[in-house]
Amino acid sequence: MALDPSKTNDGGVTKRVSVARRLIIDLLHFARRVPSLPVERTMELGDLRKLRAKFLERPCWTALFIRSFGLLAVEFPALRTSFLGWPYARFFEHNRSVASVTIEKEVEGQPAILFLKIRNPEHLTISKIEERIFEAKSMPATHFAHFRLALGVSKLPKFVRRLVWWFALDWSGKVRARKFGTFGFSTYVGHGAEALHPISPLTATLNIGPMSPTGTIRVRIIYDHRVCDGSLVARALERLEEILKKEIFFELDQMNFETGFEKKVMRSSSAKAASKELT
Repeated sequence: MALDPSKTNDGGVTKRVSVARRLIIDLLHFARRVPSLPVERTMELGDLRKLRAKFLERPCWTALFIRSFGLLAVEFPALRTSFLGWPYARFFEHNRSVASVTIEKEVEGQPAILFLKIRNPEHLTISKIEERIFEAKSMPATHFAHFRLALGVSKLPKFVRRLVWWFALDWSGKVRARKFGTFGFSTYVGHGAEALHPISPLTATLNIGPMSPTGTIRVRIIYDHRVCDGSLVARALERLEEILKKEIFFELDQMNFETGFEKKVMRSSSAKAASKELT
């Protein structure tokens, strides 16, 4: 109900913190402990943009960037290395990458942000990555075990939740990768906006801005300064642009422009609307 501007409204309404918001609050609690810094590079991807435009069903940019970052982390092990604080400070180099992709869903009638895990993006095709993203957007949250687990933990008392998060993030590298991933991907380009410094408990978060008509795009990696330095991340961004222009371009070039991707999941109209990003 809209507020009446002719009346003074000194009071308000107390609302319960939803399960989905508890998830974000817990994530921010642990993300604040990470000394993170962003490094940005302006990339020229005009040729890749033109090639993508030839497809009857254009592959989503999220899938292209997740695939390229998976390949990048093979060459830059620091991007798949985590800092673990307990029982003693140490680094854990993961033998594979696990992408954590932000997915907007509806939970209990309210908008929620959940995190889709895509394992081994360096070994998956672009079409397979895109399939999983569209499935996560179109299917109910209860269809995915890691969504159910995240929401289930968020229903626990605060002390228990924080204990679970602390154990998963700081004690075991294997558990950390399985439950949280090794790198994150987040973007708001579908709304014409970008986040300059999103925070996360992960070592690296890949973030992109809107793309210009000529294919110019700002790409940034927000990194854990305990694990690596800005010079390494700057070199990684330079290599990431090369991967997009060469390996990713070649993979797209080998696909069928007319039929597009082979999909096991039918795209609903709502899934298509949710997937709109760069034109």
